[in-house]
Amino acid sequence: MPTTTVKNGGVDVGQEAPSFTLPATQVGAVSNETLKGKPYVLYFYPKDDTPGCTAEACSFRDTLPDFGKLGVNVIGVSRDSLDTHEAFSKKYRLTFSLASDINGEVSKKFGVLKEKGSDGGVSWGIERSTFLVDDKGIIRTIWRNVSIPGHVDEIKKAIFKL
Repeated sequence: MPTTTVKNGGVDVGQEAPSFTLPATQVGAVSNETLKGKPYVLYFYPKDDTPGCTAEACSFRDTLPDFGKLGVNVIGVSRDSLDTHEAFSKKYRLTFSLASDINGEVSKKFGVLKEKGSDGGVSWGIERSTFLVDDKGIIRTIWRNVSIPGHVDEIKKAIFKL
């Protein structure tokens, strides 16, 4: 199975997805326990309503029927508030849940919260990453430092190998 991983803390392919519960659009809350029983895609992105994150969200939105036919849930995660997620979802007619990880704890568990240099200082931000988790809660594929064009198609190919 194709995999891109980075040893930097967080998780690796073959491990159980870390335990999490986050507030989310559309469903109120999302957790690893409520998602078990069906495969899911958990994608982490830096910020709502920015060009790259909008392109990524819209690519998931546009192919969501394909994921539905495959029985796969899609959940986006960022450190934005639930209110910001709701506005982003409404503006771009996103039909999947966006989860709010304001304190970054879930992002840390998955190893996607990274130091980023900014104007001579250091801040923390999410590295665009995607995790494909099987119906038993095991991480099957990881994409880190994602390039948006063609990414959704890569995920669909990996789902066929589950």
